[in-house]
Amino acid sequence: MLDHFIKQTMKYIDSMPKKERKKYGQFFTSKETARFMAGLYTIPESMKKVCILDAGAGSGILSCALLERLEQICSVRTIELTCYENDNNILELLKENLQSYQANSKKDIQIQIITDNYITSQSLDFNNRLEDNFNSKKYDFIIGNPPYMKISKDAPEAITMSKVCYGTPNLYFIFAAMGLFNLNKDGEMVYIIPRSWTSGAYFKRFRQYFLTEGKLEYIHLFISRNKIFEKENVLQETMIIKVKKTNKVPEEITITSSQSNHDFDSLTSLNVPYSLVVSKHDYYVYLVTDKKEVSVLRRLQKFDKTLPDIGLKMKTGLIVEFRNREILRDYAEEGAIPLFYSQHIKQGEVKFPIQKEHEYIVTNQRGLIQENRNYLFVKRFTAKEEHRRLQCGVYLSKRYPQYKKISTQNKVNFIDELTTKMSEYLVYGLYVIFNSTLYDEYYRILNGSTQVNSTEINAMPIPDLKNIQKMGEKLMKSKDMSEGNCDIILEEYCE
Repeated sequence: MLDHFIKQTMKYIDSMPKKERKKYGQFFTSKETARFMAGLYTIPESMKKVCILDAGAGSGILSCALLERLEQICSVRTIELTCYENDNNILELLKENLQSYQANSKKDIQIQIITDNYITSQSLDFNNRLEDNFNSKKYDFIIGNPPYMKISKDAPEAITMSKVCYGTPNLYFIFAAMGLFNLNKDGEMVYIIPRSWTSGAYFKRFRQYFLTEGKLEYIHLFISRNKIFEKENVLQETMIIKVKKTNKVPEEITITSSQSNHDFDSLTSLNVPYSLVVSKHDYYVYLVTDKKEVSVLRRLQKFDKTLPDIGLKMKTGLIVEFRNREILRDYAEEGAIPLFYSQHIKQGEVKFPIQKEHEYIVTNQRGLIQENRNYLFVKRFTAKEEHRRLQCGVYLSKRYPQYKKISTQNKVNFIDELTTKMSEYLVYGLYVIFNSTLYDEYYRILNGSTQVNSTEINAMPIPDLKNIQKMGEKLMKSKDMSEGNCDIILEEYCE
């Protein structure tokens, strides 16, 4: 039956313009992925009746895969399947597919298709959940490929789920949060979603709810970004998660990976302590794929400080060029100050000028200028294929004594003083950390994107202030700014 569902879905995709499907954030699951997801559930042999939810069911591919799995469990006699779908374009196909399955099944399958908005229709129940008097139906198993679509912060879905939303939310994590709410105690949910929720301030409320109310048991990662939704040309870091609704923290999480959705038969697999994968502080989820990456996390766990703890903070550059065109200058003139870009970071140092356009600004706006003092500059963006994600350069104010003020373009991050003076030893010590292999590997585990996020850096574990200054002193004496030398210096403090 799944082959039939897939065939009918392909006809639908060919007949429906992509811009129409994008209105609903619609991306369809492949047959291989659907079967893999259905295979992740733990189904007791004694289970007689099963309640399933597929929210945003589309053409019913995931429902079909899970129904096929349940067909093989002899004890299961009755299956209640609830599907939410409010896209009228695909509703008839969903009904036809499920009725066809129902007619050919040996089980007693009871199907309900709900055309209400999955999120807003449960607003009252979700927001009154602490009173334990909600009326929403609960399910044993939830399976989903939720819509991937940004919505405004005042959209009805965002208002309904305000407890898990921050800024401009995406429907995919709102669906995941509601899905967890819809589970029975000890029920299981398997979702295919982007990996962007695993770190950063943007998803913190969601992570806190999701990983408090439920616990991750299984993560599958796709190494390729463009071979998961092949018909859709989606370039997205994607993962499959299995979550159990429980307060009990598992000892381990199983993490598997494959190149695409065609090689589930040749997975790499790793069992990792839960405490290494899920951070207690910000609920970050570290997506390790091998023992080397596990070792990276273990080594960094020895450090219990962060940049704010030692009186420092990473910030994002001040100047957004298209918003401040009137203050940009190509050449020095009276009253002009330097504007530093990522291109000024070269071989571990900040070089200026380099004869690029818009290297200077003229402004009196306090929010666009900063003190000319010591900083560590870090590139905000790097290319996917580059050797390092963290690329930094030492900026020393004494090299530019003619300026009292400087500025930074917003594709540069910089580490600045909060309460601790940025001495030369400290700047060079920070360089040791940010130019080391260990911290570059850590950041790649934490963040799958090519953007260096200041929120994540400020939460990163680092050595204490005294040891960072010692590292800087050693680096300055060695006069060797290489990654290899930084690794040697840092190694002494990781033992």
